[in-house]
Amino acid sequence: MLGQRPDGYHEIETLFERIDLADELTFTAARTLSLTCSDSSLSCGEDNLVIRAARALQQAAGTAAGARIQLTKRIPIAAGLGGGSSDAAAALSGLNDLWQLGLARARLIELAARLGSDAPFFLQDAPFAIGRGRGERCDPVESAASLAHVLVVPKARLATKDVYDNAQFSLTAPTPSLTMIVHALSNGSLGELATGLWNDLQPEAIRRCPSITVLVAQLRDRGCLGVSLSGSGPAVFGLCRDLSHAQDVAAGLRRDRSFPWRSEIIQTDQPSLISSPSVR
Repeated sequence: MLGQRPDGYHEIETLFERIDLADELTFTAARTLSLTCSDSSLSCGEDNLVIRAARALQQAAGTAAGARIQLTKRIPIAAGLGGGSSDAAAALSGLNDLWQLGLARARLIELAARLGSDAPFFLQDAPFAIGRGRGERCDPVESAASLAHVLVVPKARLATKDVYDNAQFSLTAPTPSLTMIVHALSNGSLGELATGLWNDLQPEAIRRCPSITVLVAQLRDRGCLGVSLSGSGPAVFGLCRDLSHAQDVAAGLRRDRSFPWRSEIIQTDQPSLISSPSVR
């Protein structure tokens, strides 16, 4: 984090990575707008980012078109993984197609930025991007790297705003630079990438969810090259040498009966693998 802005947001520099853990949205033409979700703990009302995205698109295009939207949740909620923002971006893209609005991607990105600071990234084709401003300004990173991680998610949920508002950070403390990260991605240097992992929000996330410390230690003990909090947490990921290494780490966690948390093997989702939302 680079400091707090007059608008109440924080000025940040961050690395976004598109991963292969994804929710699924299905859009069906209808007279009115409605949302159903596979996770009953998630509101399907006007406060849901998918509905908010649909309303924003209706207003921008001057349409009253409707849709039945089915959301199948696979990304943990309030875990620092961008699930809500990616769903909002998918809704903008999917409904733009369903309603045959023809809005350009640049316009969709503009709408996405109003819904969530990281939502514009999910309308980019790049697997990696540097997020600046409050995260809405994305600069794609040219890289053919395909990373393998083990993701661990505790049961706690953390509100992004609460973590940001209470995080303590120093503008003078030495931290790895994003230049190091970009260089590492460009050159395929996993060791340099691991050294560059840093998250200013991690201490505050640990204060709110102490089990994060256990997750970090478990991943490090099992040989992950680098371990870090994802976003505002509480999800933690461990950078692995390759897919085989990630499978070994995940298998070790699942054999440990004292380790009750959800674990997933995740990889970079390259542009050629990115699928569009399902439209009917």
